[in-house]
Amino acid sequence: MSRSHLPAQRPVTPRGGHAAPLPELASVPAAPPLEKPPTTHGRAAERPDEPQAVAETPDKQPGRHLGEQPDRQPGKQPSKPRDAFFDNAKYLAIVLVAMGHAWEPLRGDSRAAAALYITVYTFHMPAFIVISGYFSRSFDASPARLKRLVTGVAVPYVIFEVAYTFFKRWADDDPTYPISLLDPWYLTWFLIALFIWRLITPLWKIVHWPVPLALAVAVLASVSPDIGDDLDLQRVLQFLPFFVLGLVLKPEHFQLVRRREARILAVPVFAAALLFAYWAAPRMNAAWFYRRDSAQELAAPGWSGAVMTLAMFGCSVVLVACFFAWVPRRKMWFTALGAGTLYGYLLHGFVAKGSRFWDWYDLQWLHTPLGEITVTLAAAALITSLCTPPVQRLFRFAMEPDMKWAFRRDAAGIAGRGGRRS
Repeated sequence: MSRSHLPAQRPVTPRGGHAAPLPELASVPAAPPLEKPPTTHGRAAERPDEPQAVAETPDKQPGRHLGEQPDRQPGKQPSKPRDAFFDNAKYLAIVLVAMGHAWEPLRGDSRAAAALYITVYTFHMPAFIVISGYFSRSFDASPARLKRLVTGVAVPYVIFEVAYTFFKRWADDDPTYPISLLDPWYLTWFLIALFIWRLITPLWKIVHWPVPLALAVAVLASVSPDIGDDLDLQRVLQFLPFFVLGLVLKPEHFQLVRRREARILAVPVFAAALLFAYWAAPRMNAAWFYRRDSAQELAAPGWSGAVMTLAMFGCSVVLVACFFAWVPRRKMWFTALGAGTLYGYLLHGFVAKGSRFWDWYDLQWLHTPLGEITVTLAAAALITSLCTPPVQRLFRFAMEPDMKWAFRRDAAGIAGRGGRRS
């Protein structure tokens, strides 16, 4: 509400904090209440090579992004139309995620598939996390945001952790496989990581040199084999610098990589990355890119963990920038699918794991060039279909549950009173 709508004798000073609802203006009966903007928004013994996001949902567009926490606060002005660039980036990145999972069983027979796999794994996960961090800048641990963190991240984590476990029991003929919320299985690691990253976001917003500090944490994790597997903390800590990098980025930084010069420069950079990956494929342990183990657990000397962490961070940032440079800036036929990346991400895991459990890759023709192309196209088609609105409507109960019954209506007031007492 602009100041021009208020009586001159009763000036109102707006409260700070973008996440808080506007105060009630009982003395201004002529002003209608602001309407709510329409928003929508692996176990240790079996840790697959998967990584896997994150803008506010545009008006009248339902769905969830991978890593998204849309604002749903009453009294907030409708947000301006969302930049299609980020939706396009999320959709293209999730397609690369699915392709990477499809290529994993082909690496042993195809050096080209191994090179593509290494190249994609260098940047597709960091790209998701950078975007997640960028759109987490407003997270302030207020009651409303904590509610959304629980319903949008924690609850889907529990649901899919249990669902994946029962799926493994059935598909892999392993009826005693345990349910463990402390040991994320397959794709659910990203949800628990995002939950932790969001909780500590206020800390990174107040420290000096957040990215170097996060890199130091990642380096220490890479040389600490005693961290263990609980909550996949190795991944949480080793991928942390990308989330913190997203927190410190500004819109003008994304404008830099969207310039024509950046797109031109990205071509030779990607070509060089593919050539290096082709050379490194038979010589390098791809598990480095999963960031789920320390250097010692990869049978490497401890000092190599620090070197690899810093080197891979640099390579990943460069390739993420090149990837963003080639993401279309205008609305495309797939732009709307960017709102369903969380759906596609979690649901395609059942097919990806099922293909291993049911030995689909035992078909020899899949290991021919034509078979590899077929697998790639099938993965792209599958993930695309799982991001569509019908799938979102069908599984919204698990991805975006309405849990108003679980929270106190006066939570914000209680938190405010507690803050004043402290």
